[in-house]
Amino acid sequence: MPELVFFSGTMDCGKSTLALQIEHNRSTRGLVGVIFTRDDRAGEGKLSSRLGLVTDAVEVEDGQDLYAYLVDRLSQGGRADYVIADEAQFLAPEQIDQLARVVDDLGLDVYAFGITTDFRSKLFPGSQRLVELADRIEVLQVEALCWCGARATHNARTVGGEMVVEGAQVVVGDVNHAAGEIGYEVLCRRHHRRRMTAATSRAAALSPDVLPVTAD
Repeated sequence: MPELVFFSGTMDCGKSTLALQIEHNRSTRGLVGVIFTRDDRAGEGKLSSRLGLVTDAVEVEDGQDLYAYLVDRLSQGGRADYVIADEAQFLAPEQIDQLARVVDDLGLDVYAFGITTDFRSKLFPGSQRLVELADRIEVLQVEALCWCGARATHNARTVGGEMVVEGAQVVVGDVNHAAGEIGYEVLCRRHHRRRMTAATSRAAALSPDVLPVTAD
């Protein structure tokens, strides 16, 4: 039976790498897939991995009907044996509904990849809808690590190494970024709650002052 599968995890845990692997495995068997993406680090219409792998994809636009896109493709003689949706957290809830309809009405497997929560530990609307609708949710087992060595469970947005907790939910950045730029870092819950990034932890270690202890 076709499925809507949601592969979730923090940044830097290999989601896009797995998406590319699924594409490779199926394409080498003669299957044809449609890859949707949005706001990939490599630019518009790309699915890329931090390992350096990249392939072309369909850039999803605001208000685009993904079900209608596939129906139109098939009605014009095109082929689609499966669907991959990377950066699925950036899709609107109604677009997730459309992907579920692709599974139910067109009989295609849909593999969606995305992070669950934003830099404020709040659910992305697209990810929330995937949790509600997916036939199966797979939490990736390649664990990203916090700077302290613990398992990273939270995504943090940084500016100049300092964690920020205000701003638009979607701001494109990466875990590899130049100093002073908006970037992202994965943290364990304890250090996300304390807003302690790798940069601020190094600064604290060099400070002669004793770190304050708070009750939170």
